Amino acid sequence: MTTSNAQTSQPDSGERPPQSPRSATQVLLTGLRTHMRQYGMLIALAFLVVLFQIWTDGTLLLPNNVSNLIQQNGYILILAMGMMLVIIAGHIDLSVGSVVAFVGAISAVMMVKHDMPWTAALVVALLIGAAAGAWQGFWIAYVGIPSFIVTLAGMLLFRGATQIVLEGQSLAPFPKGFQNIAQGFIPEMGPYTQYHNPTLVIGLVVVVLLVWQEWRDRRRQVAYELEPIPFRLWVLKCVAIAAAIVAFTLTLASFRGVPVVLLIMCALLIGLGYVMRNAVIGRHIYALGGNKAAAKLSGVKDARVTFLVFVNMGVLAALAGCVYAARLNAATPQAGTMFELEAIAAAFIGGASMSGGVGTVLGAVIGGLVLGVLNNGMSLVGIGTDYQQVIKGLVLLAAVGFDVWNKRRVGS
Repeated sequence: MTTSNAQTSQPDSGERPPQSPRSATQVLLTGLRTHMRQYGMLIALAFLVVLFQIWTDGTLLLPNNVSNLIQQNGYILILAMGMMLVIIAGHIDLSVGSVVAFVGAISAVMMVKHDMPWTAALVVALLIGAAAGAWQGFWIAYVGIPSFIVTLAGMLLFRGATQIVLEGQSLAPFPKGFQNIAQGFIPEMGPYTQYHNPTLVIGLVVVVLLVWQEWRDRRRQVAYELEPIPFRLWVLKCVAIAAAIVAFTLTLASFRGVPVVLLIMCALLIGLGYVMRNAVIGRHIYALGGNKAAAKLSGVKDARVTFLVFVNMGVLAALAGCVYAARLNAATPQAGTMFELEAIAAAFIGGASMSGGVGTVLGAVIGGLVLGVLNNGMSLVGIGTDYQQVIKGLVLLAAVGFDVWNKRRVGS
């Protein structure tokens, strides 16, 4: 008894026994648990691709279908990136589909009726989108009306304005340069090969940049005395990333190369991703959505941040409207119908949280691709649109349910 007391009463020397380095399996499991939602959706996307590739006898990943898949879903992915920022900030935007239709209608009037150069019309369209976002952002940020009400009113307002501008009729065609925003590919250059040369160069550059970024992140972890993943596992990760990019690059290069809309999406993904990870306003958006009261006490200008988030959403909705109109080569009064729900679903499937403060721009793209692969795959195997809606609804419900379950698991 005395010995036991002596052992327990020994003073703490301040030295902890050295921890043995964790195995690669332990590190991998810890990473999966920490980023379960993001990795889960990525795994789900890979599963869907493999499933429909087998189910369609290889049609899904044919080069022409992959290009078609990108061009079909480009405008939804653009909307999803903007919607993700809105949801992270703790808001919602129900008007984006109507803004898509309205901007497409205005663009058609400028180019078809008034012969405005398509580049000038595109700039004006983006400015109109910014003005629409600023209009709604003012009522939400500075007047204090809930975003649900303001954007619901905006949905009705811009849908009615579209009908007025187009007078209930479709307007077409657009100049070839404007059509190329959604339908075009980067031009071929260099000697003749079996592949699209510029696409191969772009793919090589992307592989080098991503591997360099991974190496830079690893060195930064070591510099800050954080535990990096084991070197072999890190090499395996880099090889997997490079293999995926090479496979995707060869698929595009064997058809007509990189679609123009893919370049637009990549530029947005890189730009918005950098802002949300590294810029002050990105951290403020996360703080505002996570805990508004605490963010205000910390000096975050909540009204300004909210206003800018909706201006950004308006610009992206305008860009999506131009891409969609260019894809159809016409502006129609019915354009953009249900686009807001597709964008919201993509954001939630990609990792956004109903409570705000959680999500990534890349997650929105992954969520949009999940929906895009579902739509394309189910169409290829002949599943009717009625059943497609049922399946997409169940996928959305499962994604949000998984988010709720994950929060309870972490909280417990």
